[in-house]
Amino acid sequence: MLFQVIHAHPLTESYNHALFRAIVETLERRGHAVVATDLYREGFDPLMTVDERRGYHAPAYDPSSVMRYADILRRADGVIFCFPQWWFGMPAMLKGYFDRVWVPGVAFEHDLARGRLKPLLSGIKVFGVVTSYGSPWWIARIAAGDPGRKVLLRALKPMCGGVSSFYLAHYAMDQSTPVTRAAFLEKVRRRIATL
Repeated sequence: MLFQVIHAHPLTESYNHALFRAIVETLERRGHAVVATDLYREGFDPLMTVDERRGYHAPAYDPSSVMRYADILRRADGVIFCFPQWWFGMPAMLKGYFDRVWVPGVAFEHDLARGRLKPLLSGIKVFGVVTSYGSPWWIARIAAGDPGRKVLLRALKPMCGGVSSFYLAHYAMDQSTPVTRAAFLEKVRRRIATL
């Protein structure tokens, strides 16, 4: 299978970057083809242009400024996102990636008459998320309602085909220890090894 692993964290010495490397290495050891997409290191521009926004509802949206990313997404059998939750949501870099790459003609088609979207990423069979939260699970899930999880699993995942999914989260990073981080890293490796 071809997996695209999309990472969004500015620091290469971060725990999140270690998770990204573990995902990529585990997939490669299992014999999968991997496109490791490190948005910060690649200098991805998350800012939607004026022309991109104006053309969003046009009969034929033009994704040419991000065509390399769109082409990978169209070819992928699986996507895995690796990023921290900041203020209960994804970093602006990753949000900009979704705004500019998961667009009409790539991830979906508009059905404006019915007020619906027609999913186009039918080739994607695995949709995965590996993330971390500074807060304990009960604050993220119960007090805040976990908006970041909802965006990924209720809005983005449905753009994919008959998909299996997983969502792995390390909560309470602000109080984490080397032991808790190592345990979560091993949990991620075990889950990725099943793909």
